[in-house]
Amino acid sequence: MSTTPLSTTYDVTGMTCGHCVQSVTDEVSALPGVKSVSVELDAGGTSQVTVVSDEPMDDAAVRGAVDEAGYTVVP
Repeated sequence: MSTTPLSTTYDVTGMTCGHCVQSVTDEVSALPGVKSVSVELDAGGTSQVTVVSDEPMDDAAVRGAVDEAGYTVVP
């Protein structure tokens, strides 16, 4: 039985370059259930991080992963 993947997008501030994108991607990808992570970089502004997962994501876990990478999820 296959489940339809869920896509959740988070607004993240503080990212300015490809290294920032890779740091966030690595941290969020390590969370349980994450299938993929994509980032639309807005250097110096609010970037969009989209997480595809099998189950709904724990927002606190995603915020923690982004924080661990050195950036901030904003409402």
